[in-house]
Amino acid sequence: MSEAQAETLNFQTEAKQLLQLMIHSLYSNREIFLRELISNASDAIDKLRFQAIERPDLYGDDSELRIDVTFDQDAKTLCIADNGIGMNRDEVISHLGTIAKSGTAEFLANLTGDQKSDSQLIGQFGVGFYSVFMVADKVQVISKSVFEKSDSAIMWESSGEEKYKLSEVTKDSNGTDIVIYLNDDNTEFAEEGRIRFLLEKYSQYINFPLNLIGEDAESKRINDADALWLKSKRSIKDEEYKEFYKFITYDQEDPLLWAHNKVEGKNEYTNLLYIPSKPPFDLWNRESPRGVKLYIQRVFIMDDASNFLPLYLRFVRGIIDTNDLPLNVSREILQEHHLVDTIKKAVTKRMLDSLKALKKESFDKYKNFWNEYGLVLKEGPAEDRENKDTIASLLLFASTYANSKDCDQTLDDYLERMGNDQDKIYYCVADTYEAAANSPHIEGLKSKGIEVLLLTDRIDEWVMAGLMEYQGKELINVAKEDIADDEETKKVSEGDQEIISKIQKHLDDKVSDVIISKRLTDSASCIVLPKHEPGAQLRKILEASGQTLGSSNPIFEINMKHKLVKKLKDMKGKQFNSFVDFLYDYAVIAEGGSPQDPSKYLRQLDKYLS
Repeated sequence: MSEAQAETLNFQTEAKQLLQLMIHSLYSNREIFLRELISNASDAIDKLRFQAIERPDLYGDDSELRIDVTFDQDAKTLCIADNGIGMNRDEVISHLGTIAKSGTAEFLANLTGDQKSDSQLIGQFGVGFYSVFMVADKVQVISKSVFEKSDSAIMWESSGEEKYKLSEVTKDSNGTDIVIYLNDDNTEFAEEGRIRFLLEKYSQYINFPLNLIGEDAESKRINDADALWLKSKRSIKDEEYKEFYKFITYDQEDPLLWAHNKVEGKNEYTNLLYIPSKPPFDLWNRESPRGVKLYIQRVFIMDDASNFLPLYLRFVRGIIDTNDLPLNVSREILQEHHLVDTIKKAVTKRMLDSLKALKKESFDKYKNFWNEYGLVLKEGPAEDRENKDTIASLLLFASTYANSKDCDQTLDDYLERMGNDQDKIYYCVADTYEAAANSPHIEGLKSKGIEVLLLTDRIDEWVMAGLMEYQGKELINVAKEDIADDEETKKVSEGDQEIISKIQKHLDDKVSDVIISKRLTDSASCIVLPKHEPGAQLRKILEASGQTLGSSNPIFEINMKHKLVKKLKDMKGKQFNSFVDFLYDYAVIAEGGSPQDPSKYLRQLDKYLS
């Protein structure tokens, strides 16, 4: 290569200030420059390949399209060379002398019909090129256009300041060489191990051979892995899906399931998403990075693209690849870009549909999923109102119908078994399955053959309160007032009313009301909550989040037919009040609570049993 006729020119925009802004503000880490330059080189080759469809002669004597990366550790230089379409003098000035001008935008403007979607170009040189000045003291770009018949080429040279230099040089081959003279703080990018790591990280799946040429002049191809997600689903074997999952996650176990989908049209993207067989170790850390990798035109962008899936699907792993986002996309840009929301809605629905299919086709396998991820999925109805009903259909419960602590019943199962005269879905919340299954609140419903869902997870009350209804059927917490709507109104006798009034007077500071229970059949008493007051589980969650709720004002229900309650008719004064305290503690214990004075309760119990 020889040099002649050098000239110095000014950048055609706000020069130094704009350049510095791009270098220091658009990119969060220095290594991004290599990804940007490799992507630019790939686009230049892609542009040549597209043009050569009609003009094969453009390949000349070099039809083996490739990108070569060389380095010199002693000289502190790095070179990225492609044999793509190249640029002439005017194009160099247009694309490099005018900061942030996109050559591909002009190229696409001249295309019509299917050519636009087939070209898959994002710009040979745009903003991304200037990221190189994060690591460079000086950069040379030597380019020869395939349309040039002579050996004449153009060299662009800049230090990232207000001016750049152009020189006419000679170059044997078509394409573009970018020579980077690294500054003293970034000599690591002239080390073979470091370069190889970055090329494998960011450019593993680009379309063309990517070669790293060592100091021994031996060429080693870097990108020997296939972009599996770009293949037709029909051509991919299950074992290939499994191996790819292990490759991107480092998991040794096969995935539970996967969803592979390609979207074409106004927005184009491909997703290949997996659910691991076992939860990741950080599943319960809502702030931890999530495992979806973002690619833009097969170029790796980030590991934890959290914007593309809701939090309740944070266990999902895989990749999303799109042509419609800029390579220099940041997390801030992702938060605002309209395409992100479009993709998020689509892939969320895809994953939920995959779970629905799994539940239908292999319920045992779905139960395994539920045992591992059910608690996380329960966060969904509150976070994703659009898919609330779908998520609700995926929830599993224990139930009085199954008479087992296994969560293997769905809301749809419940609806199928409902009687024609039933218009509500009943559930009971307790700390344990045994406490729920034996709760006094469900006695009346069980005696009528009405099924009750038995919930024991800490967030269950919050989940059900958020759902409110399913398929038009109201969800009713049996621990709340007014659950029995089919009972005939009973007239309270004068004697019973007198007892109720005396109990109310004694427990005035503890309860808001005392009533004769319509729900109890076997138990003497129970405590129920006003309809809109949070239960024990929800109260704990709210208080843990810093909310002050104040004291609870429960309703005290008594079963006038119970032999213990009948004893009240023969009691007066202190004896009456003491026995009322006993019945109240009885109800507290049935709720999973503790009496204020456990020893007193035990003494009373011994007394009344003897």
